[in-house]
Amino acid sequence: MSRIDSKYIWRGRCRAIVNNGVSSMAEIGTKEERVGFIGLGRMGRGMAANILKSGVDLVVYDVNPDASAALAAHGARVAGSVAELAAEADVIFTSLPGPAQVEDVLIGPNGIAPHAREGTTVFEMSTSAHALALRVHDELAKYGVGMLDAPISGGPEGAESGQLAIWVGGEEPAYQANLHLLTAMGDKVRHVGPMGSGTVIKLVHNLSACMIMHCLAETFSVGVKGGIDPLILWESLKLGVVGKQSPLDMIKGRFMVGQFEPGLTLDLSYKDLKLAAELARDLGVPTRMADLTVAENVEALANGLAKEDAQAFLKLQLERAQVTIAVDPQDMAAAGA
Repeated sequence: MSRIDSKYIWRGRCRAIVNNGVSSMAEIGTKEERVGFIGLGRMGRGMAANILKSGVDLVVYDVNPDASAALAAHGARVAGSVAELAAEADVIFTSLPGPAQVEDVLIGPNGIAPHAREGTTVFEMSTSAHALALRVHDELAKYGVGMLDAPISGGPEGAESGQLAIWVGGEEPAYQANLHLLTAMGDKVRHVGPMGSGTVIKLVHNLSACMIMHCLAETFSVGVKGGIDPLILWESLKLGVVGKQSPLDMIKGRFMVGQFEPGLTLDLSYKDLKLAAELARDLGVPTRMADLTVAENVEALANGLAKEDAQAFLKLQLERAQVTIAVDPQDMAAAGA
């Protein structure tokens, strides 16, 4: 169900902008708009500094006075509390350590909700819980305050340089109205759907990264235990399919479009997988992820998928999750795939 159900009051002058041929109204950034930034840690300080460089009137707050002072030295005004900042800002960005701080700062008794003016827009940029993001959105709406979730990726270096991905979920008019501020912080900004969508993407992104690294730790431990120098192993893997394509590239032609016409068939791929698993056992290397992958392949073969593509075993996870993925190949091509 869509979370796009709140009414907001937008401030500022407007102009028509065109995105992919579609005109919409967006607020022009002006010196008069009042922007607030709460949370000046490893990520927030760089993002706030880049907003400040764009020429807007920026007021900041952090529980660490030294963090605020560093921005003040470059022209930011410093609020004495979250409540004070919320009372004067038209647009507020928050970058906080985790769910507890998000809840306290946004809807706590001394937070944004009870002190912001009607029509204020909040961009919550922390990595936080999806259920909490939806609940905070609904609570802020009771005060006439709009919220979009806008988590980021790029690390402290990206926050400082402005090379960030920013995934924004929420009302698209609010996104468009504040796009000038978002692009001041990140060079890869995208509206990804209704409220909460940004958080889903950020959590899936980080889950993917951790799982991929876990798999690589397993495979490298097998290779090194087998007598291969780790640098030679790394350089050699880069020469093959694994090194030439990102994991996202590897799934674009079959998994993403839901078409498993064979290149390498599953039964032949399983032969290779089984040999690698036997090598790990011979070397005494525990491989939990590999063992799971072997079991998935065995189940897929038992289900009659032997002559489909080697990726056909991925269907099992989709079936368990009751999810269908079948992107139109033309849409994949248009997305740059």
